[in-house]
Amino acid sequence: MNYEDFINQKSQIGGKAGFKPLFMPDFLFDFQKHLVEWSVEKGRSATLADCGLGKTPMQLVWAQNVVQKTNKPVLILTPLAVGQQTVKEAQKFGIEAAQSRDGKIAKKITVTNYQQLHKFDWKDFGGVVCDESSILKNFDGAIKSEITEFMRKIEYRSLYTATAAPNDYIELGTSSEALGELGYMDMLSRFFKNGTNSLHPSIAKDKKQHEMAKWRFRGHAEQDFWRWVCSWARAVRRPSDLGFSDDGYQLPELLMNEHVVKCRSKNLDYLFDMPAVGLQEQRSERRRTLTERCEMAAKLCNEHKGSSIAWCFLNTEGDLLEKMIPDCVQVSGDDEDELKEEKMSAFMSGQTKNLVSKSIMVGFGLNMQFCHHQTHFPSHSFEQWYQAVRRSYRFGQKESVIIDMITSEGDSNVLKNFRRKESAATTMFAKLVSLINNELKIQTVNKHTNQLNKPSWL
Repeated sequence: MNYEDFINQKSQIGGKAGFKPLFMPDFLFDFQKHLVEWSVEKGRSATLADCGLGKTPMQLVWAQNVVQKTNKPVLILTPLAVGQQTVKEAQKFGIEAAQSRDGKIAKKITVTNYQQLHKFDWKDFGGVVCDESSILKNFDGAIKSEITEFMRKIEYRSLYTATAAPNDYIELGTSSEALGELGYMDMLSRFFKNGTNSLHPSIAKDKKQHEMAKWRFRGHAEQDFWRWVCSWARAVRRPSDLGFSDDGYQLPELLMNEHVVKCRSKNLDYLFDMPAVGLQEQRSERRRTLTERCEMAAKLCNEHKGSSIAWCFLNTEGDLLEKMIPDCVQVSGDDEDELKEEKMSAFMSGQTKNLVSKSIMVGFGLNMQFCHHQTHFPSHSFEQWYQAVRRSYRFGQKESVIIDMITSEGDSNVLKNFRRKESAATTMFAKLVSLINNELKIQTVNKHTNQLNKPSWL
């Protein structure tokens, strides 16, 4: 490593680095224009907008502004299979964009998936966008560091996601670090302290819950924390959160059904079925009830008249569901990236009726309002479930959406933990929006308060 590389490695652009928007098309709604204007003027920001609020057109307009300002390309990073959708949206709105998988600049706005980032050179770009940026925390340390290193040297950067921190505030540190604000550990040391009442690993439902329990706000740091977050992020569940009308942004009914299957094979460890305790027992229970759960999922999908998505977690689940559900396509981890996109395109274009896949693979970013039915097996990941459901149940959906949750008698503890996370996430995001907007109101009042000079005779 030479000295220049050493200096670049240490560099971290901070502060405000934006400009007045140069491009603001009429196809954006008022609340979208408001968010884009703020994001462009900020230069490095996070837009935490719920599914269906138009993050794709907003990020495209942001990217076009950076292109016109810098006369350099902008790179948009997306989850797998979302790239094609982004390019189609760009064509729809008259913005030039193209997909690249080989590290070459395809257009002024170049779209690629996160796994292809290592093929690109940061020096070629004036800005970078992370679509569905909450996926960053799902990558291993090497890929996450690669993305952060790529972004930290680029002046203009923007994050877009619906679930930045579905379970705890601490996940916001991942976004902060990518934007060049406080690093993850710096954020923890400034606003949080290591609690003495952390959960023992044997009690915690998973490793993440054990780590979360270690940290809590310092005595009077919560207000300062939210003031800091709203300096680089905006959170919105619906337009009215920003003071705009909610017309056209009402969701239809979400129908949640729970189906409990009974395993035909006896559990040799017990006289009768008991709730599985611990990850090892839960994994064993999942494999023991695999056939019964897949039969129920296939039955529900086959009875549904329209398209269905059958979400799975195990490869064996996906293979069995593919055999049981006619006119379906399975997107699996063994498929090459191009093949995954071809299969997703076939489902989304109606060439095939049903889809089988893992939510962590294709459950982020895609618009599937045409599909009104999904089947799920329970897991400890609320975010994956939320993102998967929101592929169908999102603004723009006109029909009721049916979600069938299929469990076994031994899955009761998994389902209980899932419901706890669902309740916590709903409360947290409402609080996130409320606290950020409250801090913004305080800032606005302070900004427009007249400052009077002290008379000289006092």
